[in-house]
Amino acid sequence: MDAVSPPSKAPFSLTQRLDEALKQPKLVRVLKLMLFVACLWPMVEPPLHLYLDPLALGANPAEHIIRDWGDWALQLLLLTLLVTPLRLWLGVGGLLRFRRMLGLFAFAALCLHVLAYLGFDRFFIWDEIWADLLKRPFITLGMIGFVLLLALALTSSRAMVLRLGGALWTRIHKLIYPAAILAVIHYWLMVKRDVTEPLLYACLLFMLLAARLPQVRPWLKKRRS
Repeated sequence: MDAVSPPSKAPFSLTQRLDEALKQPKLVRVLKLMLFVACLWPMVEPPLHLYLDPLALGANPAEHIIRDWGDWALQLLLLTLLVTPLRLWLGVGGLLRFRRMLGLFAFAALCLHVLAYLGFDRFFIWDEIWADLLKRPFITLGMIGFVLLLALALTSSRAMVLRLGGALWTRIHKLIYPAAILAVIHYWLMVKRDVTEPLLYACLLFMLLAARLPQVRPWLKKRRS
């Protein structure tokens, strides 16, 4: 009578291997360094182009730099929101290790965007800036979004989590949702004519917010299995 062989273990899936890999501190440090460089480069590139070749950014380099930094801030904000649904779908909890860095880089790019507007576009003439806030809705909404993200950036450290408590900290960081909505509306109102890109961002944001609904989260986990 043949001996019954013991059941073989199921092979690890790619996502399981990724989850195990992201538990290794050395690998996480390397990936964070790579992410740091990838997030920083689009913020450095426009002024570097301006320095090396003043004509590379067109007839209005100031507007080009303002738009580039604003676009990158919005893209990083959407990437930050992507982390949670991606974690639910893939079952890779280690992805959360990179969310804070993405969020802080989104705020850094937004700070550059705002400073470029204040300096290059309005030359820090506060009367004109105040008039913009009152008369131009996309400026008003953009500044409100900036204030919301400022609250998130100031409370992003682990020390603030302990000081505020987990429940309050979580409520504060849900401000990222209205901030992202305001950012997309800000972009939409600014473009005015060709709204293809703002529409694309709006669709992406809608999906990222919908993925957080209680009815959708179990579906994402089910798709993983």
